[in-house]
Formats: sequence, C-alpha cells, structure tokens
Amino acid sequence: VQLQAGGGLVQTGGSLRLSCVGSGFTFEDYAIGWFRQAPGKEREFVAGIRGSGMSTTYADSVKGRFTISRDSAKNTVYLQMNSLKPEDTAVYFCAARSMSVGLGPFEYDIWGRGTLVTVSS
Repeated sequence: VQLQAGGGLVQTGGSLRLSCVGSGFTFEDYAIGWFRQAPGKEREFVAGIRGSGMSTTYADSVKGRFTISRDSAKNTVYLQMNSLKPEDTAVYFCAARSMSVGLGPFEYDIWGRGTLVTVSS
C-alpha cells in the first residue's frame, strides 16, 4: 500500500472519501482493511474488504455510515464516510493482508502512511 488520500476537516454530519492505492503486490490477492487511531487510543478496525470485493466487514461504530469498496482496475480501495461524528476524528490507515479480512492490526503486514480526519462539532 503506497498512497492514501482524502483526509481533511469536516463538520459533524458531513462526508469524506478516503482512497488507498496499492502497488508492488498483486492487489486482487489481498484484503484491504481500514483502521483508525485517535490520540491516546489504540488502533482500531473500521472496515475491510476481501480481494474479490465480494465480502465486506464493518465495525459496529460505523455500520450504516461508512462504505468500503474497491476498484481493481485502479488498484484502489475507497472508504466513503457519511454522517461523520466528532468521535470519528482520528488518523486513518489502510493496510493489506493476503486472503481474508482480519480485525486486528497485527494481522496486516503492509501499511499506508495514514491520513488525518478531523470532524468538528
């Protein structure tokens, strides 16, 4: 995973879309997970998608608000975030692992640099 983009500042209730572009590996063979880490907190799972794109997993805290998708032609995974809340404020990371989606950050061995999302109240 080489590039992330799309973070920024948004008001409560607003939307952002994060992008994660993979390179240097066979993208369709890897599941992609999005994680986030707020100041003073542990990194937590947000959403994941299998290499095929046929299966997605979400944390309870974002279900119904966030949507993960992938465009294999562009080697890109997106995280569409709607109805954002101040508690969504964090640095968001995407990560890749072979085969299925994992829920723990230790299960991933390729990481993006992270992008900051700030939701103002």
